[in-house]
Amino acid sequence: MTATFTRSEIPNPATAPGDPRIGHLLGGHVNGTSKPRVVLIGFPSDEGVHRNGGRVGAAGAPTEIRRWLYRLTPDAQNHESFCELVERTLDLGDLACSDDVGRDQGALAEVLAPYLEDGIFPIILGGGHETSFGHFLGYAGSDRKVDVINWDAHPDVRKLLDDKGHSGSPFREALLHPSGACRRYTVAGLLPQSVAASHLNFLDDNRGRWIWGADLTAPAVNAIYAETDGPTLVSFDIDAVDQTAAPGVSAPSVGGMEVGLWLHAAYQAGRNPKVASVDLVECNPVHDVDGRTARLAAVTVWQVLRGLAERE
Repeated sequence: MTATFTRSEIPNPATAPGDPRIGHLLGGHVNGTSKPRVVLIGFPSDEGVHRNGGRVGAAGAPTEIRRWLYRLTPDAQNHESFCELVERTLDLGDLACSDDVGRDQGALAEVLAPYLEDGIFPIILGGGHETSFGHFLGYAGSDRKVDVINWDAHPDVRKLLDDKGHSGSPFREALLHPSGACRRYTVAGLLPQSVAASHLNFLDDNRGRWIWGADLTAPAVNAIYAETDGPTLVSFDIDAVDQTAAPGVSAPSVGGMEVGLWLHAAYQAGRNPKVASVDLVECNPVHDVDGRTARLAAVTVWQVLRGLAERE
């Protein structure tokens, strides 16, 4: 299949000289002789959320996240390296999506595979959590084994509905994929009022493990990344964050992660050399309040970039 990309016109902020923003720097050093270090890809799908009974609206997230991301300044604590990274970050736009989730996931996989093979770091802006199975298929399609870490209030290992995947099934699909490409799956941030015991049993039987949100600390976050064995896919479901800070999501969480810990997890994902790609999902601008969730999503991406800029 041939992937089609669309682009939303997002104006860069007018700033004074010496006050550049990410939107001004993005892709400035990517040309025919210099390949990107990072690619941004939007996956504006929320059909999987609809199938799973969630609040639709996540399809609008990639554009809204970019709107806030482009306004952010480079890291003042590591300015030169951060600017160099952003100048070698290519925004490909949004993959054209439909109501055929499986086809769209396959298209995302085809786009991702060559970047993964070439050591270029993809950041995928969802969309619902169906984004992550397409993300995983990029590894399976390039014959690469991968560890998966998911920061989430839910395990997302639900059964398919009428043999169709959805936003609640991506990691069941990855763990059961005939390629065996998913070495193991870790989900961290679970809320006991949002988890079925049968889903934990499934993880016990299928190379999965979980960490409750109440057990998460900065050292625990660091330990999760330290235990990865090789190339690692990290998924950030923003509904893991408490709804006071992230009201605009498909399934709001009461008692979710504190913002500082969430951003620490994003920074460590960028900094860890075993992490090869990330996605950010379930931001829902339709239900957001004052852009609160989209701004947090943008800073989450910023923290991943900050970590990447510090890699040796």
